[in-house]
Amino acid sequence: MPDPAVVVAQRVAAAVAQLYPDVTEDLDTAARPSERADAQVNVAMGLARLVGKKPHDVAEGIAVALDLRGICSEVTVAGPGFLNLTYDNDYLGALLHDAARDPNLGVHRAATTETVVIDYSAPNVAKEMHVGHLRSTVIGDALVRMCEAVGHRVIRENHIGDWGTPFGMLIEHLIDLGEVDAARELSVGDLDGFYKQARAKFEALPEFQQRARERVVLLQGGDADTLRLWKLLVAESARYFATVYEKLGVKLTDADLRGESVYNDLLVSVVTRLRDAKLLVTDNGAEVVFPAGFTNRDNAPLPLIIRKQDGGYNYATTDLACVIDRVEHLRATLMLYVVGTPQAQHLSMIEAVARDAGWLPESTRMAHVAFGSVLGSDRKMLKSRTGDSVKLVELLDEAVQRAEASIAEKNPELPVADRQRVARMIGIGAVKYADLSSDRIKDYVFDWERMLSFDGNTAPYLQYAHARICSIFRRAGSTREATRQTTPVLSHPSEHALALWLLQYDSAVWDALERYSPHRLCTYLYELSTRYTSFYEKCPVLKAESEVMRDSRLALCDLTARILADGLQMLGIDAPEQM
Repeated sequence: MPDPAVVVAQRVAAAVAQLYPDVTEDLDTAARPSERADAQVNVAMGLARLVGKKPHDVAEGIAVALDLRGICSEVTVAGPGFLNLTYDNDYLGALLHDAARDPNLGVHRAATTETVVIDYSAPNVAKEMHVGHLRSTVIGDALVRMCEAVGHRVIRENHIGDWGTPFGMLIEHLIDLGEVDAARELSVGDLDGFYKQARAKFEALPEFQQRARERVVLLQGGDADTLRLWKLLVAESARYFATVYEKLGVKLTDADLRGESVYNDLLVSVVTRLRDAKLLVTDNGAEVVFPAGFTNRDNAPLPLIIRKQDGGYNYATTDLACVIDRVEHLRATLMLYVVGTPQAQHLSMIEAVARDAGWLPESTRMAHVAFGSVLGSDRKMLKSRTGDSVKLVELLDEAVQRAEASIAEKNPELPVADRQRVARMIGIGAVKYADLSSDRIKDYVFDWERMLSFDGNTAPYLQYAHARICSIFRRAGSTREATRQTTPVLSHPSEHALALWLLQYDSAVWDALERYSPHRLCTYLYELSTRYTSFYEKCPVLKAESEVMRDSRLALCDLTARILADGLQMLGIDAPEQM
């Protein structure tokens, strides 16, 4: 169901076209929120310069020509030429009724279904996931959910690091431990310990270094026994990844794992195709491509290394192979790379080379969904007390423990099983929302007290708002489904304000999706919760002055709860019915 502001913008455009048919420039006809009215349109300001009239006179002419019957109860011209609009309560009520009966709550489907490949999370085999993987994983998961919600075909790709020179070292360490002992150590999740032991031996023992280098040759050559041991490392790591993803509540599964090894057979083709396209040149013994417009600090052309001096492939080669696979095999029309900001130049070079080579057609978009870092209270990279990166599993476990302690204090009568279930929703939701509610481009400070607070722009605040609405229906003695047959009657300013915001859900979802910015949806949900709180405080629901008003307000409560739950679900966060 359309946002009223969208309808108004279309009507304003029609009025302008009727009055000034010779004006062909694009004009800003948007109806934006205003403190002085429900919406304000500023089109007269720009239009006046084009037609040589005063903005106020232009605005008055538009107001007369504007057909907003049944949509707005008042249209006035204010200031130098602003159009101030007040929406009709009956119109808003009818839109709310339509949204309540819509399974998608008014969120429209994409006009064109795209095939969206989303590259996110990307841990490394034989290494534990740490807090640095949090942002990629939860931002990527939110984008997956939003894309699916509007009807796109989504392919999740967890591009794990499962190939390269470190695996010679890791396999040799596995052999030294013995397969049974190594598998036991890896199965308990101590991947970091395994990796650190292998690294220490590599740095201290020349004989081990030699064995590791020889093992890399065997791995790359397809030696059967070496591949078997490599697969053991990958399988144990994948099992560990799955436990983290289950705990975090994201959609990634083993089926979404797409290791660097998958693209090995394409690497020779990448080189051949670049050479055939006359893009490949030799520079200091390496084979490279110099995409136009990229320079180093000395303003010299910057190369993208495709094959190193020793004949080995670089990770850029794998990334180009990914592009080929995603476009030619998966038929992607949009590729999202949810990776940190420091990779911006690398991904821009990958895109430039892929387009120059003809592998990335104009109809296919490639977007870097960049993000900042998670900081500690000292505004430096978040570290544990030992100075190591914070393990993601330990962070999530602590979040649930803290949430359970808070619930036990606030609601000691809640049964233990229910308390533990809700604690997981709140704890994991708090961590995810603290990340997602921050502008992804910026760094943010990890703060337990703030993220678990039941006040302010936090997941617990939104979850509590949802639970509080659910409690109203438990007391009301009526089903929520029955309220959806009611057309809300808006008589109080707080009802009007809540209705306006409920009807902006469609715009909020699409705004967040088109900008790849989940924090914009978070901002919408927080404002919805605050408007609902104001409505609840000023407008009695169960003790409303009439049955008609009671049913109307229950309908507003139900739609608010559904949008809160749906919006949180798009962010990968559960909405408990009781807290």
